[in-house]
Amino acid sequence: MLLAVDIGNTNITLGVFENESILETFRLPSDKELPQEEYEILFHTLFKKYKIDSCIIASVVDELNRTVKHAIDNVFHLDSIILNNKLNLGIHLKLKNPKEAGADRIANACGAYVLYSKPAIIVDLGTATTFDILDKNGDFLGGVIMPGLNLQFRALNKSTSKLPKIEAATVDRAIGDNTCDAILSGVIRGSACAIEGLIAQCEKELGEKAVIIATGGYSSLISEYMNRKFDFVNPYLTLEGLRFLYELNKVKCEV
Repeated sequence: MLLAVDIGNTNITLGVFENESILETFRLPSDKELPQEEYEILFHTLFKKYKIDSCIIASVVDELNRTVKHAIDNVFHLDSIILNNKLNLGIHLKLKNPKEAGADRIANACGAYVLYSKPAIIVDLGTATTFDILDKNGDFLGGVIMPGLNLQFRALNKSTSKLPKIEAATVDRAIGDNTCDAILSGVIRGSACAIEGLIAQCEKELGEKAVIIATGGYSSLISEYMNRKFDFVNPYLTLEGLRFLYELNKVKCEV
């Protein structure tokens, strides 16, 4: 069985695959202070009912790369693959500097390349909200990066003296009649408007309509305030992309 690991700035998302089927997913905090031994205990406990024989890791947190890889390798007796732009990606990165492409964005692009028609725009609503753009040939052109919902909430709280810290939620009206609803409207509805507007601008540059795929925890919430809905919402797109990338680059992982 394959273990796909997506190390993000806020969470580590892990998925167990048997062939092309995802059996179960788990989420852990991206804790840079947690020692390798503690990660080993967590992985052993979470996956004790599975026979993990291979692993691929995508990470945007360099400080966790060594810790997580060594923990997984020790527990399951593997040599995990860490995703980078030097691997066989199956797609062409048409970027000025391909090294700048985050591993999660590469995985998203590869997942969309395999699963959906092109051109495609992948909107990932994580710590940052990112757009990854595939043209009609499936080439990765680049995209858009903007602050994610929680970053916006935290910034308003930390950078002002009176605005409270709140959590993402639905908001009935654009005009908030209290501070919390006003913040929710600005962040949730404002992000929806920004995403919808950026999709239109990206399609204008592509010269044609694209398939819009959303991933990340707030996809459904944001879609509620968009006139044009996402064509697909796939919470496991990054993990699906990692599975595809493993198949392209698999090696004998057992030590």
